[in-house]
Amino acid sequence: MTSKGIFRRLLSLLLLAWALGFIWFAVFLPRPVIEPMRTDGVVALTGGSGRIPHALGVIEKGYARRLLVSGVDREVRPREFAAEYEVPPRLMQCCIVLGYDAVDTRTNAMETVRWVRENRVRSVRLVTTDWHMRRAAFDLSEAAPKDLIIIEDAVASKPSFKILFIEYNKFVARVLAWTVGW
Repeated sequence: MTSKGIFRRLLSLLLLAWALGFIWFAVFLPRPVIEPMRTDGVVALTGGSGRIPHALGVIEKGYARRLLVSGVDREVRPREFAAEYEVPPRLMQCCIVLGYDAVDTRTNAMETVRWVRENRVRSVRLVTTDWHMRRAAFDLSEAAPKDLIIIEDAVASKPSFKILFIEYNKFVARVLAWTVGW
C-alpha cells in the first residue's frame, strides 16, 4: 500500500471517529440533576437562558448554601442582579457572589476554583446549558483540586445543529489541547 493510500485510510478513520463522536455528543446531552442532591455550593455560568434561575432555585430549596454566578458583566451591580432575578435581599447578602473575572469557559473554571478555595467548598453543583456542560465540566475538573466533588446539573435546552456543531468542535479542540499539554 502506498503512503497516499495509508493517508487516505487514516483520514477516513479520523473523519469517522469525529462523526461518531458528534452523534454521541448531540444525542446524549447531559441531563439535570434529579433532586434532592445537596452540595456545599453551586456555580452558574452566565451565557445561556435558564442557568441563573435554575441555580437560584437550588439555593432557595436548600440544596446548596452558596452560589457563585461566574462571568457576570462588569457593568452589572448586585442590586441590579437582585432586581432582574427577584432575589430577596437576605439571600443576596448571605449566599450569592457575583464573579466578574471570567470571560470564557476556561476562566469560568479558574474563577470557580478561587471561590471554592476561599469558601472551603468540598462539593459543587455546576449549572450550565446541556450542550455546554461537557466542556465546562472538563475545564473545571482540570483546574479544580482533585478532591473536589463536581456534580453536573445541566439546564435542558433545544440547541440548533449549528450550536451543537460549534460546541462539539470546541470540546474536541479543548480535549486535544489538554492531551498535548497546552
